[in-house]
Formats: sequence, C-alpha cells, structure tokens
Amino acid sequence: MKRSLHDVRVGVIGAGFIGPVHVEALRRLGVRVSALCDVPGVVNAAASRLGIPKAYGDHRQLVADPEVDVVHIASPNRWHEAMALAALEAGRHVVCEKPLAMTTRQTARLVREVEARPRQIFAVNYNCRFYPAVLQMRELVRSGELGRVIHVNGSYFQDWLFKETDYNWRLLPAEGGALRAVADIGTHWLDLVSFVIGARVRAVMADLLTFHSVRRRPLGEVQTFARAAGRVRTAPYQVKTEDCGSVLLEFENGARGNLAVSQVAAGRKNCLRVEIYGSKQSVWWCSEDPEMLHLGRRDEPNASAVRATPAFGRGAAGYMDHPPGHVEGFPDTFKMNFRAIYSAILDGPPAEPLYATVRDGHEEVAVCEAIRRSAAVRRWVAVRRHEFPVERRRS
Repeated sequence: MKRSLHDVRVGVIGAGFIGPVHVEALRRLGVRVSALCDVPGVVNAAASRLGIPKAYGDHRQLVADPEVDVVHIASPNRWHEAMALAALEAGRHVVCEKPLAMTTRQTARLVREVEARPRQIFAVNYNCRFYPAVLQMRELVRSGELGRVIHVNGSYFQDWLFKETDYNWRLLPAEGGALRAVADIGTHWLDLVSFVIGARVRAVMADLLTFHSVRRRPLGEVQTFARAAGRVRTAPYQVKTEDCGSVLLEFENGARGNLAVSQVAAGRKNCLRVEIYGSKQSVWWCSEDPEMLHLGRRDEPNASAVRATPAFGRGAAGYMDHPPGHVEGFPDTFKMNFRAIYSAILDGPPAEPLYATVRDGHEEVAVCEAIRRSAAVRRWVAVRRHEFPVERRRS
C-alpha cells in the first residue's frame, strides 16, 4: 500500500523562532512530528509546549531514532553541515533552513553527499518561492508574457535589529556566518528572483554597512524577533556583520538587477519586494500585500489581480487552498513548500522541483561569498561556483 503524509514521521532540530513554524506547517499537512531536538534545559519545555512526544539534547540521538523519517534542521547556521551529514548518513530525508551552510566548501560537500544518495530527498527551506504571486510571476516569465527580462529591482527590509540593544545569535559570525543581513534575508530575495527568471547570478557589485558598530549584548540568549522585558544586564561588543547593503547584479541571461537589504529599516517588519521588467510588460509584488499581483504596460492601462481570481492566472495551481480574500501569507508558504517536498518524498523527485534543492542552497552561498568579496574590494566580482556533473547519481 502506498504511504501517505500521515505515515511520515518527522524530527525537528531547533526550538527557536523558525522550528515551531516548521512544526505548525507540517501538522497542517497531517504530518506527524515525533521528536524535537535543542539544547538541554530548553528542549523538554519546548517539546511539552508543542505537544511533541520525544525530546533530545543531541542531534545525533534524533537522527538515529527509528521513528524519524525526515529531519528538519532549524538550528543556528554553523550546525547545518554537521547535522545534515549526520541525517544523510542515517538514511533520513532532510529539509534544511537557509543558508545551507557557512561556506561553499561545506555546501559543495553536501551536494556530493546528497547526489550519491538518490533515494533521499534533500531540500533547502527557501519558502518564499511558495507565495502564490511568486509562482505566478515565474509562469509569466516561462510563458513569454513578460518578454525578455531586462532588469529586476527589489529589496528585503526588516526592523527587528533597528536598535543598538537588539540582539540575536545571527549577529555573531561564529554562529551565523560572515554575512548577516544578506545571508539571512537577502538570500531569500536572490533565490526567489533566480527561481522566477530562470537564471543564476553571474557577477555582483556590493556595498555593505554596519550601522551599529557597537551593540549591547544581553547576558543571556534572545530568540529571533524577541523583545526583552524590563531591565536586562548587557555588555558592549563589536559588530562584525552588516546591518544593510546594496547589491548590483548581472544574471547569466544578460538581465541586470539591484537588491537593497536591511535589518535596520524602521517600520518594515518583513517586507520583500520584487519588480521584474520585461520587453513586453512588467510585474511587481510585495510580501506585505501578498494577495495582490501588479502588471505594468506601456500602451495599455496597468492592472492588478487578486490571488486565486481568473485575472491572477494559474501559475500557483495546486499551491493555494483558500478562496480570494482569505489571505494566504507567510505561514502558508511553509505549508506549500513542505507539500512539494513531501510529494517528492512519497512519489520520487520531479524532473524540475519547485522547492529549492541542495544545488540551489550551494548557489546562494556562492553568491554570498561573491558579495562579501565585492564589498571588500569595492568593485565587480564574478561568482565562483563549484561545477558538478549534471548526472552523478548511482542506484
């Protein structure tokens, strides 16, 4: 008998901000979350709060659990490679948060390990691909309705690190990597645009700014987007990751682009904007108004379409569950991403997955490294990427 979603058992590593988002989305699909892993002293309370039966203080225990089929990695970035390798070696399918790892040396190793195991699905959680408007923009490009893509404009702005007293592990290079705003949220935009226009970034020119060169670090950890209550003892520390930046882009299809990214943009809570300008017409969309897709024309009236209406289009067919006016937003992108991933787990990978693969995760880290080099030398820099054979599969 064919397995269903209800037969799949999942272990989630990470009980901070994003781990519970994974849990909630999986449960909406009917997938069983059987185990949770985080540091001792945190994981038991988190597992009890989330109603997860098993709690582990070591990721090796979770991946070895015979009642775990799929491992979701939602830990700080420095652990991604080791946890992914452990899960792969244990024969588990893997869904890893972005960025895939800290360096392209690590991500290249993961590509090789994944492609040596064709029966195991490995996905990177670039969930923003699964806003219905994003899927429809992709369809507009693929169908030729936009014409040739000339250039792309956009941004990803937040304000949760606006104050010098705002703190999270992502600020520390040892935990999150040498880039922060670019790697944390900028890669969502970069992956989304490459996914939509069907072209990789070839070269970049970047300018990065650390606005708060010194911040106040609480004497204790703070979860993502959390706000400390009352008086908290702090200590000053030097910040070595960027608060904001601007990146010019050259894509392999000849299109140009520009990206602005910031985590110190007052009033912007989670604002991802994309504008794609083609030779026939343009399209633009913003995550803070996720239901609306806008089309721009030279000689005809511009148009706006509401999600799930005929004017919107069918590019997101199969990845919308609610009628127009019943907003599908950020939490729904996780559910739809996992729907695509778990379909591959149950039925085998499609020829062209909609979800981000291990190679996509490697690609975004390669672009990040180019952005860092460009900001250091203040000039255009080509993206250096490991080239892998198209087929490296073995049965």
